[in-house]
Amino acid sequence: MTTFDDRETAFENKFAHDAELQFRAESIRNRKIAHWAAGLMGKDEAFATEYAKEIIRADFKEPGDADVIAKLVADLAGTADEAAIREKMQDCMAEARKEVLDSGD
Repeated sequence: MTTFDDRETAFENKFAHDAELQFRAESIRNRKIAHWAAGLMGKDEAFATEYAKEIIRADFKEPGDADVIAKLVADLAGTADEAAIREKMQDCMAEARKEVLDSGD
């Protein structure tokens, strides 16, 4: 292999690793925001756990966060507006990224 091939392989490996970390962080973020939303709805921990699964499934409908935000806006109508949901999602993502990085993977 040439140096160029080595660099290309290293770049591809880094890209795959970064994509995996992003996916894990988004999954953690979705669980965190689901628990937050369940709390706003006055629901218990068992509901929050199941609701987190719904939020994670919603995230697979289309690329980006629009599908998750739309579900949360609909489910939290009258409780939290889109701006509050987006702000909480950013907070949850920051926490999730920190958790992923602190896990050492």
